Amino acid sequence: MPPEEVDPAGKKYEGDGVTVWFDATRCDHFAECVHGHPEVFQPGRKPWIRVDLGEAEEIAAVVRRCPTGALHYRLEAGPPEDPKAPTSVLPLKAGPLLMRGDLRIKTPAGYVRDTRAALCGCGATANLPFCDGACGINQPLGDRD
Repeated sequence: MPPEEVDPAGKKYEGDGVTVWFDATRCDHFAECVHGHPEVFQPGRKPWIRVDLGEAEEIAAVVRRCPTGALHYRLEAGPPEDPKAPTSVLPLKAGPLLMRGDLRIKTPAGYVRDTRAALCGCGATANLPFCDGACGINQPLGDRD
């Protein structure tokens, strides 16, 4: 028997063929969603996510670009997000460790399973183990002078 599917944390946005969840506590404002589909993801608008303004598969593809795991999706007719293999870790200068893969992350509330996460690399976060942007810059190592 497969494990029971649990909804991701965060606010739920339902549409035709796709549901998106946004967990503001994990967002570090990389803006991959905004750049990927500005009609659907538009900060300043209420609601800021309008899944009715895009195609389900396109929205899912943009959500998979979110490096922090703040966004998740479920397709009505389609597979769930596959974890990247092998797991990758990208340390950002003065920022989080961006992880992709089949992740099992220990939190104060227990273990969380995910495919994407931005883990705190400096210890200043109030949302352990996730980065909350307290360290400042979100830029890959070597990309700055």
